[in-house]
Amino acid sequence: MFLFGMSVMGDSLKKVAGSRMEMILYKLSGNTLKGVLLGTVVTAVIQSSSATSVMVVGFVNSGMMKVRQAIGIILGAILGTSVTGWVLCLNSLSGSGSKVASVLNTAVLTGIMALAGIIMWMFVKNRTHKNLGGILLGFSVLMYGMSMMSGAISPLRTNEAFIKFLTSFSNPVVGILAGIVVTAVIQSASAAVGILQALAVTGAITFDIAFPMLMGIGIGASLPVILSSIGADANGKRTAFTYLFIDVIGAVLCGAIFYGLNAAFGFGIMGKTMTMVLIALVNSLYRLAVVILLAPFTGLMEKLVCRIFPESKDAAAERADMDRLETRFLDHPALSIEQSRMVIDSMAEKALESVKSAVYARQTGDKTQLKRVMDLEAVLDRYEDKLGAYLSKVTSHNLTDAQSLEVSKYLRALSDFERMSDHARNVGEAIQEIEEKKIEFSGDAKKELLVLEAAITEITGLAINAFISGDTAAALKVDPLEEVVDFLCDELKKHHIDRVSRQECTLENGFVFNDLLTDYERIADHCDNIAMDVIESGSSEISAHEYHKRVEYRKDDAFRTSFREYQKKYSV
Repeated sequence: MFLFGMSVMGDSLKKVAGSRMEMILYKLSGNTLKGVLLGTVVTAVIQSSSATSVMVVGFVNSGMMKVRQAIGIILGAILGTSVTGWVLCLNSLSGSGSKVASVLNTAVLTGIMALAGIIMWMFVKNRTHKNLGGILLGFSVLMYGMSMMSGAISPLRTNEAFIKFLTSFSNPVVGILAGIVVTAVIQSASAAVGILQALAVTGAITFDIAFPMLMGIGIGASLPVILSSIGADANGKRTAFTYLFIDVIGAVLCGAIFYGLNAAFGFGIMGKTMTMVLIALVNSLYRLAVVILLAPFTGLMEKLVCRIFPESKDAAAERADMDRLETRFLDHPALSIEQSRMVIDSMAEKALESVKSAVYARQTGDKTQLKRVMDLEAVLDRYEDKLGAYLSKVTSHNLTDAQSLEVSKYLRALSDFERMSDHARNVGEAIQEIEEKKIEFSGDAKKELLVLEAAITEITGLAINAFISGDTAAALKVDPLEEVVDFLCDELKKHHIDRVSRQECTLENGFVFNDLLTDYERIADHCDNIAMDVIESGSSEISAHEYHKRVEYRKDDAFRTSFREYQKKYSV
């Protein structure tokens, strides 16, 4: 009941405030102090340090936030999660014997909140108010579960075996390990502290038992965050493991300082019997001490995790590209446009690699190349977002007519490059479908695909190399080849329909075959768009509009010559 109530309350809190908290984290985490404060507040609101840290891992993994910013937020999250312990202290009002307790005890609070929560959940249509009802219901179940735990554990206060078992945790190493195990199993530091608070009603929990367990609980809470980094890039892993390193280093430092001073001066608090309030207090003070000790060393922690999780060559290249998009260059349009050109050229090369990898994976079934296609699609998405945003800022400055045309060309091209990677990914998904369903194309279908894929590889190389070099002559060859690809795709579809009618291929094969043709044809279309931009910006003698007009009526001898050559080269 306790764990369920905590889950319901946490989920409802995230629904009410989660998206806003995400935007606050993203926009306001400028330095370590801001990060710590934000992490503390957000975690106190959504009642989960793991949820806050997982959000941050996502931000870093997507490139929206740097590792150093994330470290500050994680420090704050570690402190903010101690707030739940103070909320749970309301349960101790029932047994306090005070006048307040007789009126405002746990049972009364639980009943009032449960009633309000039921009314809001069942009868209010507004989604936000309904989620607020979920918060109240979750809190009620949580408090009821806490009362049940305390009531069930209370008789054990006189059980010698239980007391002997608890006192074994007074060994700091054993206590830390116990805290790690309990928290790793239930995956919630707040819940683990709540269970320790429930055990406190036995009177058998002393300071020397509670303190090492609280240190272990902090370390165990890192497990969900580490799990969230599976599949993340190097920066995502760095961020996730920062949570673990902070808690481990914090436990080592605080433990060494505290037990060292205790050995020297003999603190009298070691045998102090802990109450729910004292456990909440010690938990908060310990986490505050960790934050104070480690906050000045965020730079060193960043270097540590960067050394443990080195960047791949691709990630380093992407970071170097993005570093070129420096906001200080925006006041100098010629410089900012040149930097943008270098980044978009890198994006173009990745789009070419994406298409080539998709074709190679289709032909060979190579899993490494297939994974590469999927990875590149995500990379090109990030390039489009960041480069598009940067170029939009460039347009807000005073540009010459030539500069405006160049920026417009880049904005159109980056969209084409990103779409090419999308279609390459679609080819990758078709490959997976072929493998999963054990689809086998006929011999003729395989030969035809090889011819089409050779044409696709050539047109992609022509278009992208023409874009990077500004080679108008190469760009002029793209449009006739794109026409050949269109005719080729139509011809292949007719051939495949004939094979299906002769039962040489199945309908299921036909669906996948047509999907491949569609994506290859779309890639050729985007290549044609890129070539037209190169022609328009690279030749004073011919505009893309005029070129299209002449091609439409087949008045261009060069077009007809190239078309016939490609038609012969890629004949089926």
